[in-house]
Amino acid sequence: MTSDARAAAINLTLYGRSGCHLCEDMEEALLDFQREWGFVLKRLDVDSDPALAEAYGRLVPVLKDGELEICHYFLDPKRLHEHLAHSLNQL
Repeated sequence: MTSDARAAAINLTLYGRSGCHLCEDMEEALLDFQREWGFVLKRLDVDSDPALAEAYGRLVPVLKDGELEICHYFLDPKRLHEHLAHSLNQL
């Protein structure tokens, strides 16, 4: 598997909401990481589903890989970099 294909196998989810400046800031910061690492980023609006609003409403933005929370409120570049490097090594 090529490194590009391996990176594309990493799927992160950003839980946020419309009009949230922290959510917009995290999404913008993630774009640089996405260009460098090539992971897939899914965005979910927590206000679109009561269960998501209950789970993440006070923490947004929240960045997760599956069930693993990478960070919330602000992007943690060091933790994200470590997570991506570890994930690529596991593929």
